[in-house]
This record gives sequence, C-alpha cells and structure tokens, in this order.
Amino acid sequence: MGRWLYSLCLYLALPGVLAFLGYRSLREPGYRSNLRQRFGHVRPDGAQPIWVHAVSVGEVLAAAPMVRRLMARFPEHPIVMTTMTPTGADRVRDVFGDEVAHRYVPYDLPHMVNRFLTRVQPVALVIMETEVWPNMVHACAQRRIPVILANARLSEKSAGGYARLMPLGLPPFHKLDWIAAQAKADAERFVAVGAEPAKVTVTGSIKYDVSIGDQARAAAAGLRELVGEERPVWIAASTHEGEEGPVLEAHSRLLERHPEALLILVPRHPERFGTVARLIGDRGLTMARRAAGDDPAEAQVYLADTMGELLMLFGCARAAFMGGSFIARGGHNPLEAAAWSLPVLSGPHVFNFASVYKQLSTEGGVAFVHDGDELARQLIHFFDEPRLCTAAGERARAVMDANQGALDRLYEGVCWHIRG
Repeated sequence: MGRWLYSLCLYLALPGVLAFLGYRSLREPGYRSNLRQRFGHVRPDGAQPIWVHAVSVGEVLAAAPMVRRLMARFPEHPIVMTTMTPTGADRVRDVFGDEVAHRYVPYDLPHMVNRFLTRVQPVALVIMETEVWPNMVHACAQRRIPVILANARLSEKSAGGYARLMPLGLPPFHKLDWIAAQAKADAERFVAVGAEPAKVTVTGSIKYDVSIGDQARAAAAGLRELVGEERPVWIAASTHEGEEGPVLEAHSRLLERHPEALLILVPRHPERFGTVARLIGDRGLTMARRAAGDDPAEAQVYLADTMGELLMLFGCARAAFMGGSFIARGGHNPLEAAAWSLPVLSGPHVFNFASVYKQLSTEGGVAFVHDGDELARQLIHFFDEPRLCTAAGERARAVMDANQGALDRLYEGVCWHIRG
C-alpha cells in the first residue's frame, strides 16, 4: 500500500519535476541531454551488465576503484553506471572513457523502472551510499536481481525521517540483499529502520582507501612550483552558497598577517563559478582563474573553476577547509585532504561524515570553527607555527591509514552476491 501511495504522489509530482528539470537546464544545458533515458528509454550495452548507481561526482569517484576491480574480475559482465546529474555523467566519462557505459537513472516510477530493467537486464545492482528508490528496489527483487547498498551511511537525521515512513514500508531496506555499512552506528540505524540484521555488515568506508597516483603528485608539484614553494597556501574545498563570504573574510584576515598567502577556492557546483568570481572581486582580492590558465604566482585567490582536480589541488596546500560545514549541508569527505597529510578545518555541520570527523577529532587531525573569524585565527595559528600544522596533518593521515581495507571487504562481498 505504501509503495503505491508513493508512486501515485510521484506521478502527480512529475509535471513539477519536469518543469524544474527545464529550469535547471537553462543554467546547466547537460540536463537537456539524453532526456529520454530518465524515462527508461535506454539502449542495452552488452549482455547482463553489472549496474552501478552513483548519484553524482562524489559517488562516482568513490565507486571507481571497486568498478575497476569488478571489470577485471568479471570481463563477461560489462559495467553500466547511472547517475542523476550531468556532472556525474561527465565524471564517468572522464574516469572510464568508453570502458564503462553511462546512462541516466530512470525516474522511480514503476513502468519507467521496468522499461529500464527489461532493456538493460543487469545481473546485479550496486547502489553507492544511500540512494535507495522504492520502485527500483522492488522491481529488482521481483526479477531476483541482487541489490547491494555499498559504502552505506545513514545519518541520525535521515534515520529519524525514515522511521516516520516505516508504517508505509518505506524505504524498502528490508528488500536489500546486502548493506555494506561504513560504521557500526550506520549499521544500527539501518536495522532500526527495517533492514534485516543478517544482511548488514560493517565493512568500513572505502573513502579511507584513497590512492594518490603519480600523475596527481606530479601535477601538484608542478602547480606548487608555479604558485611559489614557500608561500602559505590553504584550500577551501567544495564550498556552497553562503560559505565563500566567511572563507574570503578569513583569507583577508590571514593576508594582514601573511601578505604572501594564497587561497585555492574550489566551489562545489560549476554553475556558481561566475558568482564566486564576482564575490572575490567585490572583496578587492586579486584573482587568478584556473580554467583561463591564469598565473597564480601574484594572485591572492586562485579560483579552481575546473572539475575533477580536487585531489591534485589538495597537494598544493598546507591546510584544508572542507565546505558544506558552515551551512547545514552536512560537510564533505575530508579524507582526500588527510591523504596529503593536511590538517582539516571544518564548520560544525558534519553529519554526512560523522564517524570520520569523530575519529579525526579524537586524534587531533581536525579543528572545528564556527565562522570566518575563528577560521582566520586557526589559519594564522597554523602558519605562525608550521610544526604544529605539520603535526596535525600527520595525525589526520594516521587516521586514514588506520582505517584502510574497506575496499577489499566491499569488493569480496559484491563478488559473492554476483556469483550467487
């Protein structure tokens, strides 16, 4: 009953969804491309592929190491990756080229999902993190297609919302074949909202298994030489609307103490690059833009208005502020910064990565700040005392090293379900 009520509401909301899609496409033309795929009109790409669903950029990058292992282990099963966003689609193409087929995930309406499954006929579905759609899961269960929730996390806030839907049988966590949870707290929350305890395993977060390749290291070293080896450089990564103001305020304060300092500013969404550039200009700060090939040597702010380079850019900095944390967005993954042995700075809102930040806090690898003033004070402290900055970065790296191995556990579990 609950799923049918959900489907009816979704059918009624579909005109509004399409209108919103049209509005988004005015700023991001990618939303107009392959529109038919969102209705399940896709062409198959090989027999019995492994279907991996990743919402957007972060999930695509997190899934990439597992996908490469699956490609090597099951050459008879091609990989089809679905995303919700054009930036996610771009990242699939950037990371895999023609080795992996990309499709947009269909809207979660019964006939659209069934049309997609009939055409694709996947051997298994691996969903990254939390994107569980009721009709998608139900249709897979009817067709006996194993559904795996990989690298799964569930915040206390989300669990509370799902608990209110349990009388309707939503979301259908009880129909999942395996939930590979990031942490014990995540596993307990999944069970509390309906998952079968025997089908929930704590495998850890695969985001701890960060690997910095030789190409990224070389590119970071080249950019660092261009910027200036001895300059105090910090990065504000994945910032959202409402966060650049405090970040730029903190940098202005830092410049009073360290006039040669450089901020690498990386907005989360590409459609905001122009807005952020104007904010920098309004502050009276000199700016270089990466997409334009500007020389950052004399700039006070280096606007990273490109995609897919964040891991490399961390390698140019001495400290990292993670966006999405000054606002109630829940924070972003700090482990790529930790992989470069950078101390992490964060606002108070980190519920998306609560277990990661808890470990970083316990070991002294993160400093929490509440506004631009506190951020400025912490940056000045780090750059006044570089040995303390280095020590905090090493502690962040130690947390990451101590938690690696989740990728192996997840991969083995996914292989078992595909073979089964």
